[in-house]
Amino acid sequence: MPVAEGTLYATLPELKAGRRITTADSDAALTRALTAACRQIDRKTGRRFYLDDTATTRIFATTGRLTPDGLLLVDDIGSSAGLVVENGSGSTWTSTTAYEAGPDNALSLGLPVTELAAPVGAWWPGPQVRITARWGWPEVPDEIAMAALLLANRLYLRKDSPEGIAGGGEWGAIRLSRWDPDVEALVSPYILPGFA
Repeated sequence: MPVAEGTLYATLPELKAGRRITTADSDAALTRALTAACRQIDRKTGRRFYLDDTATTRIFATTGRLTPDGLLLVDDIGSSAGLVVENGSGSTWTSTTAYEAGPDNALSLGLPVTELAAPVGAWWPGPQVRITARWGWPEVPDEIAMAALLLANRLYLRKDSPEGIAGGGEWGAIRLSRWDPDVEALVSPYILPGFA
């Protein structure tokens, strides 16, 4: 299955450089490991760190997504290009520009927009909000890129320990942990509440 380059959090040359690649290492196997690592990070964090090429539409019910101070919590929005926000439901939608994207300066800091604030003294009027946006992150955080490289290397080397046990020489056999503690430390600040 071909891999969409934009969905990976590190590159094959970066992985090869970190591994001191030999001719015995297969590009296809390394790419599979890197792809699997990136998707495992997505599942662990509950989000993805690549940006859609084009804007698509998602509908959010306001029930359960509004904070007490009127912030509408949305999926990660990685670009203001093509961003359209509408209130309503069914076939009746009204475009609105009276909102504030937050957190403040998110996109300029390389972070996604995760909330929309209604104007002061107003509230989201419709039962639903329809948002057309480029979803994801504007850029891959350095910690996520490093976690992808570490995890991809671990997954690639797993072929040498099929039973989950690595040879330890004078220390004997060592059982591999389920989740690398360094990868855990790198991705944990990015985990959405309710995931992990």
